[in-house]
Amino acid sequence: MAELLRLPCHLIRHSSPLLHSTCSFQLCLRSKRYSSDSVAAPVPLFFSHTKRLLSSKVHATIAETDQPKWWEKNAGPNMIDIHSTEEFLRALGEAGEKLVIVEFYGTWCASCRALFPKLCKTAGEHPEILFLKVNFDENKPMCKSLNVKVLPYFHFYRGADGKLESFSCSLAKFQKIKDAIATHNTDRCSIGPPEGIGDLNLPETFTAAKEKTVDSSSR
Repeated sequence: MAELLRLPCHLIRHSSPLLHSTCSFQLCLRSKRYSSDSVAAPVPLFFSHTKRLLSSKVHATIAETDQPKWWEKNAGPNMIDIHSTEEFLRALGEAGEKLVIVEFYGTWCASCRALFPKLCKTAGEHPEILFLKVNFDENKPMCKSLNVKVLPYFHFYRGADGKLESFSCSLAKFQKIKDAIATHNTDRCSIGPPEGIGDLNLPETFTAAKEKTVDSSSR
């Protein structure tokens, strides 16, 4: 057959129909091969679709990494992240007579993550309250001094009254936080020396602020 295909075209034209069709088929194959060398072959639809899917997945992964982690989100200026004992004491000292709610949480804690959106909503509803977020793993010595043993855990502080109460709370028992806010977030004028916070010492700024409040109220 290979020898027959090498025959001149004028012989092929006068040969049998079978030989003529075989030659035409071979010429067609050669023309396709030559055209593929000069013009890029079309990409199959399957591979094009797969490429688009992979591209969208890559973009989605990049978008996810750009988003802040759940514990990095804050409700507003009245919600602050605490990274050290000094920051914690300074925040309490600068809060003055504001009610301060401290949340002790863990990034791995499922209950902390479930409760956090509702805590942010509460912070947005009470701009007069200062919310402090303390990462347990970053502040283990301080959490141990404050007797934090379960997560999430909450402390309530206010001015010269020091720590008002503390308790653990989950999303199902979030009403405990609302009740504590209703109890302690009232208008008051506290006078007297500031109280300690567990085994932690209050900063000088806190003491100075309280002494100034006492002096102004006695006049």
